[in-house]
Amino acid sequence: MLFPMEFEPTVWKLIFLTIVGFVAGFVDSIAGGGGLIALPSLMAVGIPPHLALGTNKLQSSFGSSTAAFRYAGSGLLKKAHLGTAVVFTLIGAALGTWLIQLIPADFLKKGIPFVLLGVFLYTLFSPDLGKKETHARVHRQVFYICAGLVLGFYDGFIGPGTGSFWTIALVSLLGLDLKSATANTKLTNFTSNIVALVVFIIGGNVLFSVGLLMAGGQVAGAWLGSHMVIRKGTGFIRVFFLSVVAVTIIRLFWQEFL
Repeated sequence: MLFPMEFEPTVWKLIFLTIVGFVAGFVDSIAGGGGLIALPSLMAVGIPPHLALGTNKLQSSFGSSTAAFRYAGSGLLKKAHLGTAVVFTLIGAALGTWLIQLIPADFLKKGIPFVLLGVFLYTLFSPDLGKKETHARVHRQVFYICAGLVLGFYDGFIGPGTGSFWTIALVSLLGLDLKSATANTKLTNFTSNIVALVVFIIGGNVLFSVGLLMAGGQVAGAWLGSHMVIRKGTGFIRVFFLSVVAVTIIRLFWQEFL
């Protein structure tokens, strides 16, 4: 499909979506939440919801893969049991993407803002959280099995805030610092993105023309954002993380309750 009937591809709309891809890739590579920028923008220009969801997964896959590749060469990835994380994230995402097509997700959507609010307050009132590595509270392989299934399922089922959940879980339960947690998050995000993308492609719900255009912006934004994470300290990531989570919370509360 080149363009759906509902979408008129003007030059300004295409330029706007390319810029959106860049901003979303930049934000997502640092703190997660890029989909909360890209998905509403796709719908705002007239792309139907089902196509917007699939197209968002296409363009975000380029951003998450770019960030994961950049972090892989930085030495920040904690490779022990990372294969376990990928496998169980894949399984969880496949189950979530399958299930979302069978049952309504409204009941879960209304609970997510409150969970994110808890993450925000926990991080805000824990100023030393993620400044340096600490001891793990659970066995690494057990963590990746459980987190991969739960967060992979969530990303396939709903999606918003998945990167933020991964980051806070890696810091709180595995004791990673924010830089390492951010790096490891991108690999699991890429895994769940690809699984969801395949399902959307099978269903014919991907607008390749727009998705690939935005992907160019995603790659540039993700490369710049991941470069800043590698170069900057955890203080920069903490401020960015809290800002993105705060905006995510406000938007979700507005969307679900106002």
